[in-house]
Amino acid sequence: MMTEPADAPPTATSPAPAEPPPPAGTAAPGSPCAAAERPRTLPLPRPSGVAALLTVLALVGVGVWSIIDLRINVATLVSSVDNAADFLSRTLPLDFPGLGELAGPLATTLAIVIAATLLSVALSIPLAIWAAGNTTPGRPARLISRSLIVVARAIPDVVLAILFFRLFGFGAVTGVLAMGLHSVGMVGKLYADAVEQIDEGPRQALRAAGAGRLQELTGGVLPQVLPAFVATAMHRLDINLRISVILGFVGVAGIGQDLAHALGRLDYQRGMALALIVLLLCVGIELLSVAVRRALLPHTEQRVSGISGLVARTRARAGAHSSTGSGVKAAAARRTSVDPRAASAAALATGRISPPWTAERIRRTCYVLVTLAVLGGSVGYAVLDFNGFIDSSRGPLGVLAMFWPPEAGGIGERLVAGLIVTVQIAFAATLLGMVLALPVGVLAARNVAPHHRVGQLCRMFIVFVRSIPELILAIIFVVMIGLGPVAGTLALAIGVVGLLGKLVADSVEEVDPGPERALQATGASRVQVFFGATLPQALPSFVGHSMYQLDVNIRSATILGIVGAGGIGYELLNAARVLEFGVVTLITLMVFGVVMVVELIAVWLRGVVGGRDD
Repeated sequence: MMTEPADAPPTATSPAPAEPPPPAGTAAPGSPCAAAERPRTLPLPRPSGVAALLTVLALVGVGVWSIIDLRINVATLVSSVDNAADFLSRTLPLDFPGLGELAGPLATTLAIVIAATLLSVALSIPLAIWAAGNTTPGRPARLISRSLIVVARAIPDVVLAILFFRLFGFGAVTGVLAMGLHSVGMVGKLYADAVEQIDEGPRQALRAAGAGRLQELTGGVLPQVLPAFVATAMHRLDINLRISVILGFVGVAGIGQDLAHALGRLDYQRGMALALIVLLLCVGIELLSVAVRRALLPHTEQRVSGISGLVARTRARAGAHSSTGSGVKAAAARRTSVDPRAASAAALATGRISPPWTAERIRRTCYVLVTLAVLGGSVGYAVLDFNGFIDSSRGPLGVLAMFWPPEAGGIGERLVAGLIVTVQIAFAATLLGMVLALPVGVLAARNVAPHHRVGQLCRMFIVFVRSIPELILAIIFVVMIGLGPVAGTLALAIGVVGLLGKLVADSVEEVDPGPERALQATGASRVQVFFGATLPQALPSFVGHSMYQLDVNIRSATILGIVGAGGIGYELLNAARVLEFGVVTLITLMVFGVVMVVELIAVWLRGVVGGRDD
């Protein structure tokens, strides 16, 4: 007869031995008291999370090293006070051009900027749909689309302007194509991110009803991403306006070219006057973008601020307190006056096939017609100028052959050293700008700001800072501090506050309010709600926006070298001037390689922070 070993696990034929009773004064196993007495253990961190944390710390370390190595400190700024006073004395009083002299360049600049933005939107929408993981027709299409977006973002707009200048010469077409194709890098990326973040419920409902792929996109995807698409387009319009100033230094017509000529002859009074006009124009574009979003897009009640928001909330409360049938009808009528979707629903409920022509609908229609007229006029201006290609003696293949193969031109070591300085400028500027951009952006969000006036002041500060072109800042710092990377770093750091601050504020406002309300219901303070509900939701966006800002600064640092702000941009401009286009191609490939590495790190970090390890 066989016996089981003493240490064998209990089986069905051998019942488990009874456990001895717990010692006196201790709780029985499994009881709530035992669970409370059991020591708590923290879950082990994921390897991907540890790697992401180390990567972030390494990036911050590179930024700190760059600040130290570039000698960006208080002593450098103090020593430039005398130069700043001298520059100010040479600038004032400002010399503004006459209205007739200003009208032509200003109209040219606006037409080029609007047409370029429209071109980028038209190209970015299909690319974004193919690049988004939830709408792509297949993995090859997604890979190709993502690659095209990265390539468009990696090639500096100045390089594209040099290329199209060889094809079309001076004129609007060069600026439209250079800015339009380069803008696809940003617009396509943000559009793809917006498509990936949609609610899949409407798409699944349409699919269950037998809808085709095109019907899913038009009925289940585009209505959800339309606000993000319009906001991104208006934001890119603002960016392209500032880029037009940069392209004026390489021959693109408009107010940027006049500014370049004024600074070239050291006429700071006229140059700074034109810079102030550009700044006011950027502020006007920002205010226009807000008006367009409110006029063309349906906004939820909590998104409306100011007097309009107060009226809407008052009407909503009145409708909620109406208990009789007439009160409900009156409340519905009031809601239709502020919400076009409610108006459409009310019209369908009464048997109408279209909503009534209310004052709100007439005003929105007028906005649409004016917008279409401006877009048509801008495109028409660019098309009328489309004649340089016909007169080109080399043709497109001959011009492209000038840029290939890439070559170092005997200055390979200088190019490597310039690229290192460019990367240092980008890291240092990103880190310095984030110190101010993150708190200002958070306080600018309406759902976090301790008071609405605080949020408005932060928004106004962000708008003002973003309206100043980095090139203008670089020129000012070059005059004050001297040639070198310090001027470029300080100029980009200020630009970070404008761009990153806006992106952070928008990300905080777009979080799901459910977790915030749940914590508020438990009596949590504003700080606890922010760190417990708002920040965890916005953190992936924070990481993505910060890495995107680093990407932007690498390319911007390349461009600022044109005005002596250090980095590889100086070599780029010299190569273009002496027609060494092979060197231009090599510099472009070097910058592209760095941007590609940053892009891969950004995608991986965002996936890890968002809970996706793939």
